[in-house]
Amino acid sequence: MFSADVLLAIVAGAAVGGGLLLLAVALRGLPARPGPPRRSREDLLRTLTTRTALAVLSAVAVLVVTRWVVAAAGTAALVLAWDGLAGGAAEERRAMARLEALAAWTESLRDTIAGAVGLEQAIPASLRAAAPALQQPLRVLVDRLHTRVPMPEALRRFADDLDDPSADLVVAALILNAKLRGPGLRDMLGALSASARAELDMRRRVEADRRATRRSVRIVVAVSVGTALVLAVFNHGYVKPYDDFLGQLVLVLVIALYAGGFVWLRQLSKYELPGRFLVEPAPSPGVPEEVPSTVAGWRSSGSGQGSAPASGTGSAARGRPTLDAGGGTS
Repeated sequence: MFSADVLLAIVAGAAVGGGLLLLAVALRGLPARPGPPRRSREDLLRTLTTRTALAVLSAVAVLVVTRWVVAAAGTAALVLAWDGLAGGAAEERRAMARLEALAAWTESLRDTIAGAVGLEQAIPASLRAAAPALQQPLRVLVDRLHTRVPMPEALRRFADDLDDPSADLVVAALILNAKLRGPGLRDMLGALSASARAELDMRRRVEADRRATRRSVRIVVAVSVGTALVLAVFNHGYVKPYDDFLGQLVLVLVIALYAGGFVWLRQLSKYELPGRFLVEPAPSPGVPEEVPSTVAGWRSSGSGQGSAPASGTGSAARGRPTLDAGGGTS
């Protein structure tokens, strides 16, 4: 058994090491990542309420059975993160559903435009056959067009609502056609829909391969946690070293290793999307987007004063006699 000074030295060393690691991360910085998909407030509140209740009940049950505070906290964290364990399967399914809906809508828009119909009539007509994943953004787009919002601006806002790089390609083609009114939109939409279908097939094949990995990871986690609980109930002497303070520290290390492995596995299984290009550039800090009226007035008055002597000098120069190449005056 270690003395109190040794335990204090271990905790202090761990704190110093963690502080140095956080300092290195803060100095180096982290790459920018796209934000998570937006969810409705009601859906998020319902999910958090149900999952939090299950996490609290599980933590209380583990605490009563094992009397390990660390194990109870780890069980609560495991219940909260169970859906995202070994990769975001639900997030990937939503992304594939949105991509499939985008490909179907592009094909519908292409077929509608083929009947000599403009974009102003084709977009509202495509709302009826749109997939549920695109119903709300398309309805907002149609409402903006009905309220006299310019077509390029409405399409750009539609791309912001979708927040998908594949959608930016389709919307960019529509914006160019709305501004230039040139031919070739039907062929362009056909090529974009085929590209979206090819990307969808590829992501489905990758997801099918990852599904078996996620199932294996969940089985390993369930067996590990179940074995620890069974030993704590029926053979407590085998896990008795975890009852004291040092045992709880070791258990924290074990849980941290499991959590780090899950986070690493989720990063490996995450499908990295390219960045969007239909985004407004962020204004530079400290630099106003528009010049204030007072500054504009000063600039105009200064330029007017600076141009007056120049005009006077020019008139005076025109009034003076000039020498020609032979030395005479003209």
